[in-house]
Amino acid sequence: QVHLVESGGGLVQAGGSLRLSCVASRDSFSRFDMGWFRQAPGKEREFVAAINWAGGSTYYEDSVKGRFTISRDNDKKTVSLQMNSLKSEDTAVYFCAAAPAGSYYADPNDYEYWGQGTQVTVSS
Repeated sequence: QVHLVESGGGLVQAGGSLRLSCVASRDSFSRFDMGWFRQAPGKEREFVAAINWAGGSTYYEDSVKGRFTISRDNDKKTVSLQMNSLKSEDTAVYFCAAAPAGSYYADPNDYEYWGQGTQVTVSS
């Protein structure tokens, strides 16, 4: 079992920045690919970004490319999402998730462990 805890959400004006963090409870964190997903009211959960277990490969949903950056620190068992140039359409609950190394990064069904989510609200 891997327990994930997100932090860093909040209210920000359009064009602003936020940094989300997710801390894992187990030393086996480095064996997992990590992803960030988001879910807006009335919408399905959607892929945002992912990073492989070693941190050498990253993937982004098209609408966040160039604005968001995912990173990880395996020593600190942390994955982060730096979000810049935020838009109102980025408003959602953001979840971090862990998948076995080598999983398909964009499919939420491949992720075994999920955090409780953190709210991001971007005002226009």
